[in-house]
Amino acid sequence: MRIIAGKKRGTKLYTLEGLDTRPTLDRVKESVFNIIQNNITDSVFVDLFSGSGAIGLEALSRNAKKVYLCEKSKKAIKVIKQNIEKTNSEKQVILYEGDYQEFINNNLQEKPDIIYIDPPYKTDYAIKAIELLLKKDLLKETTKIIIETDREKEIENQITKLSNIYVSDIRKYGRASIIFVQKDELV
Repeated sequence: MRIIAGKKRGTKLYTLEGLDTRPTLDRVKESVFNIIQNNITDSVFVDLFSGSGAIGLEALSRNAKKVYLCEKSKKAIKVIKQNIEKTNSEKQVILYEGDYQEFINNNLQEKPDIIYIDPPYKTDYAIKAIELLLKKDLLKETTKIIIETDREKEIENQITKLSNIYVSDIRKYGRASIIFVQKDELV
């Protein structure tokens, strides 16, 4: 795994051993960042369920102003810390070591520009995270939410039941789907 573009392009990142986490494939990561490239510069980027931190560090390499990484796994946190150090990103990365709900409820103190949500596939954490973000009023009119999932239709149906947001785009990459969500402009 490596950083694909930007200031840290080509930097090889540490990865997690085992099957507990599922890294985002480079082709998926590259495609997502090509889609959001005009929104990254000077953005506040949140990477929930960070794993190795690769998505957030990619955003930082592409000129995000600040990156929040949220991860619960102790093994993953160790790898994230190594990757933050390897990319000299200590000043721009805020690492939250704990549960995503606790992070959104008590530790996210500003409205992000981009939120990447890549939870374990068999959970409803993506929808719960969006519900919390809405409840805590942590979304700007322009905030982009990106969900990585293998349950595209189920997630899409759940999003349609939420008020004030909508699915703006869906891209499929093998088993993984990337769902782009935004606040409803009419609200």
